[in-house]
Amino acid sequence: MENNTEVTEFILLGLTNAPELQIPLFIMFTLIYLITLVGNMGMIVLILLDTHLHTPMYFFLSNLSLVDFCYSTTVTPKVMAGFLVGDKVISYNACAAQMLFFVALATVENFLLASMAYDRFAAVCKPLHYTTTMTTGVCASLAMGSYIYGFLNASIHIRDTFSLSFCMSNLVHHFFCDVPAVMALSCSDRHISELVLVVVASFNIFFALFIILISYLFIFITILKMRSAKGYQKALSTCASHLTTVSIFYGTVIFMYSQPTSSHSMDSDKIASVFYTMVIPMLNPLVYSLRNKEVKTAFKKVMIRFLVQKSIT
Repeated sequence: MENNTEVTEFILLGLTNAPELQIPLFIMFTLIYLITLVGNMGMIVLILLDTHLHTPMYFFLSNLSLVDFCYSTTVTPKVMAGFLVGDKVISYNACAAQMLFFVALATVENFLLASMAYDRFAAVCKPLHYTTTMTTGVCASLAMGSYIYGFLNASIHIRDTFSLSFCMSNLVHHFFCDVPAVMALSCSDRHISELVLVVVASFNIFFALFIILISYLFIFITILKMRSAKGYQKALSTCASHLTTVSIFYGTVIFMYSQPTSSHSMDSDKIASVFYTMVIPMLNPLVYSLRNKEVKTAFKKVMIRFLVQKSIT
C-alpha cells in the first residue's frame, strides 16, 4: 500500500450530533447488537448440535450467520462507543482495517446468498440428483470461493482508496469508514478509483443477483408444474426464508443506489447503511428461525435436552 497521506487519523461524524439522542441511540443499537449476537451465534450452535441440520442448506446458513455476526461487529461497537463516550476518532490503520473487513464480508454475504439460491434450485428442480449435485466438496468450494473472492475484492478497494493522498479534511461524513465516504476526502485525482469502485461493485451485485433470479425463475417454473399440493407447499417452504432474506438485502441495496443524483444525500446513505450493516444481520436469524419448521424443531430438542441435563444435575 502506497502511503501518500499526511492524515494519521479520521473523525467519524456519526449519525447525529444531537446530545439528547446519544443515549437513546446507544440503547437501541446495543439491543440490536445483542440480538444479532445471540441470534447468529445461536443459529450456528444449533446447526452444529443437531445432526438433522447437517445439510447443504444449513451449511450455507451457518456461514451466513457467521458473516452477519462479523459484519455487524466490524461496525456496531465503534458506533456504540461514539454514542456513549463520544469516541469518534479512528486511526488511519484502523479505518483501513474496518473498511477491509466491511467490504470483504459484504461481498461474501452477496455470494453466499447466490450459493444458497443455487442450492434451492438443485433441491427443488433436481431433487433426485440433489445429493450428487450438492456434495460436501461442492458446498465447501462455493463457501471458500465466496470468502477468497470477498477478501480479494476488498483488497482492490483498499488499495485504490488508501493509495490516494489525504492532505485536507479528515472528517468522514459517515458513522464508519465506508469506501465512498473516505474516498471523498482525498485531495488527489480519484476518478479512476471511483470508476473501479462502481464497476467492481456493480459486477458483484448484479452477477450474484442474476444467479439468484435465474435460480428462482426455474424454481417457480418447476413449482407451477407440480400437481401435488403437498409438494407445492414443501417447495415453497424450502425457499421462503431465503427469498425473504434476499428481498431484504437486495431491496436495501437497490433502494440506496437507485436514487436519482438530485435526491441522493449522505443522510439517506447513513440511514440505508444502518439498515444493511446492523438491522439485516439481526433480522436474518429471526427470519430463518420463525419461518422454518426444522429450525424450530431443532431448537425445541436442544432446549429439552438442556432442561433434562439441568434437572439431572
